[in-house]
Amino acid sequence: MTDTTTALPDGPLPDGPLPDGQALAALIAGKLCHDFISPAGAISSGLDLLKDPSAQDMRDDAMGLIEASAKKMVALVSFARVAFGAATSAERFSGAELGELVAGLTEGGRATLAWTAEDASYSKAQSRALVNLAYLTMAALPSGGTATVSTRREDGDLIIEGDAEGNRARLKGEAVSGLAGRPLSEGLPGQWIQPYWLWLTARDAGGSLDVRTEEGRVILTVRMPN
Repeated sequence: MTDTTTALPDGPLPDGPLPDGQALAALIAGKLCHDFISPAGAISSGLDLLKDPSAQDMRDDAMGLIEASAKKMVALVSFARVAFGAATSAERFSGAELGELVAGLTEGGRATLAWTAEDASYSKAQSRALVNLAYLTMAALPSGGTATVSTRREDGDLIIEGDAEGNRARLKGEAVSGLAGRPLSEGLPGQWIQPYWLWLTARDAGGSLDVRTEEGRVILTVRMPN
């Protein structure tokens, strides 16, 4: 096993500048726009087909495209409200609610989600860490496999664990940097920002983040105050 445990010091790590508040907001906004543009564009294309007199034979296909894309857009927005922001009146979320958010976003992917998190009550910070960790666990399985997401209470802390098992389970270089709280040196900012956001969420809550990898397996573990 290759252990890439990451500690979470009080300040930034010393190997390069990390984004300030404005830059961080721009990176998150950029990722969200990238995620939203595909279903939004598909809805627009479906509406164009419905309005095209010469494409009436494709009406059913157009309606199917609009329906599927609208469902995807709702799933993305619902997930983003918890994963990246505080734009909700709820102060706490149940495990079942969070599981539905992750399942709605990852439905149709190659990996299978095994959600075994406790159906307990989670604070906003804990919820943010849980859904981001779950999403990144699924993302570590580009060729399929099983992503098991679990929680437990230990010594007064909440332990959140994502266990990705599959033939090609792996983390991209950008994700490795983000999960370690390091700045992006090369690669795509959109692939770096969500792992970094998970690291930042755990650090700001006074928690810790551990990353372990081996052949066909990636394990992400967050410990946060309960």
